[in-house]
Amino acid sequence: MAQQKMLGFVHTGQQMPDKRPAAERRHDFAEIYARFSDQGAAQQAGRCSQCGVPFCQVHCPVSNNIPDWLKLTAEGRLEEAYEISQATNNFPEICGRICPQDRLCEGNCTIEQSTHGTVTIGAVEKYITDTAWERGWVKPMAPIRERTQSVGIIGAGPAGLAAADQLRKKGYQVHVYDRYDRVGGLLVYGIPGFKLDKEVVLRRWKLLEDSGVQFHLGVEVGRNTDMRVLRAQHDAILIACGVYKARDLGGPGAGLDGIVPALDYLTASNRVTLGDTVLDYETGTLNARDKNVVVIGGGDTAMDCVRTAIRQGATSVKCLYRRDRRNMPGSQREVAHAEEEGAEFVWQAAPEAFLGDAHVTHVRAHRMHMGVADATGRQTPLPIEGSSFTLDADLVIKALGFDPDDVPALFGMPELKVSRWGTVQVKYGTMMTNLDGVFAAGDIVRGASLVVWGIKDGRDAAEGIHRFIQARAAAPAAVAAE
Repeated sequence: MAQQKMLGFVHTGQQMPDKRPAAERRHDFAEIYARFSDQGAAQQAGRCSQCGVPFCQVHCPVSNNIPDWLKLTAEGRLEEAYEISQATNNFPEICGRICPQDRLCEGNCTIEQSTHGTVTIGAVEKYITDTAWERGWVKPMAPIRERTQSVGIIGAGPAGLAAADQLRKKGYQVHVYDRYDRVGGLLVYGIPGFKLDKEVVLRRWKLLEDSGVQFHLGVEVGRNTDMRVLRAQHDAILIACGVYKARDLGGPGAGLDGIVPALDYLTASNRVTLGDTVLDYETGTLNARDKNVVVIGGGDTAMDCVRTAIRQGATSVKCLYRRDRRNMPGSQREVAHAEEEGAEFVWQAAPEAFLGDAHVTHVRAHRMHMGVADATGRQTPLPIEGSSFTLDADLVIKALGFDPDDVPALFGMPELKVSRWGTVQVKYGTMMTNLDGVFAAGDIVRGASLVVWGIKDGRDAAEGIHRFIQARAAAPAAVAAE
């Protein structure tokens, strides 16, 4: 019987894996954390208190069995830990790197609440799966039976890939369509390499291909294929195209050159790190080198832009956010990383105008007062009269969030129901839209959200699709029996 090695928090302090010095990491796009050693991972996993009610699991969107795989890691039973970890999460090594654990599992850890410092759940999760890849435990799936029915998935991001994985395990013929030239969506083009090494995503792509998932890249519904054609070819369709339309920023001078959307900027940077030639990067349009950069926004995308600009060699990088630090939506860890790397945060400030002739040269902003809390509990920012100030800016990056495109018009499906925000409406028990056999999942349903929520939605949609196809297949048999 394995020796009991838990409750280590009473004698062992919290410790993250080694973090590269800021002076070193601000010059490249490599991941900033090393991997736990076997001993370090076991020691930190052993700090878990094995709660009767595991709040870490309760606050995980995919309900990971965190206490179980922490206990197995502490006991050195890593292959079992991996099997438990991947049972509820299709991409644990990705979530271990990019989930905002401080807002989810780790932020709700019982020993964190009792001031002992949280178990470093994300770092252990990454360690478990990276070890599994190295030791050959991660293998292409081989369904117990092959089914003749096929499913078309629009979008190769987290939701689409999770659904593809789940459906292929059930033996369906899965076809994934994506407008980009690589699989991963925002995992590849939106999230910088210092948070998520691209090889981590690319090896999942190959694993899915080796498992029989068929990818059709450079295919955009409404441009070089038609939704009616896809519906005719497949027994069910999943819309998992994400949300990419940047929220705009008005005001005087908002149309000046040098004011760019966050995703355009991040995509250009990620393409360059992948070895692509990007004209707008080469010409300096989407390159921060030797520029005074102002990033507007306070979410995780804004943090990605700030930290990318530092690595590109910006002269200065300032993040302008209208609320205070406590009320910002982004991960506090990301803010701390950015500050270590040299970013400056201008809290409780919002732009009122952009100055310059043809190209932006300055941002004029005003101070904000934190007013009464709104329905969500966050204080509403209000401008302070006569508080204007000016920041130098050669490049302004708008990181204000994303809205969905007009999917019914783009896909030629005017009958598809969407919400007043433009997100596709589904029945959450099945994830099916108002159109028979057409499902939706991920950001296009819930709005811009976390990767882990996309995985959760993709898994739920796969189950809904399976039930739908099996019910339809059973219907003719039931009629014939009568």
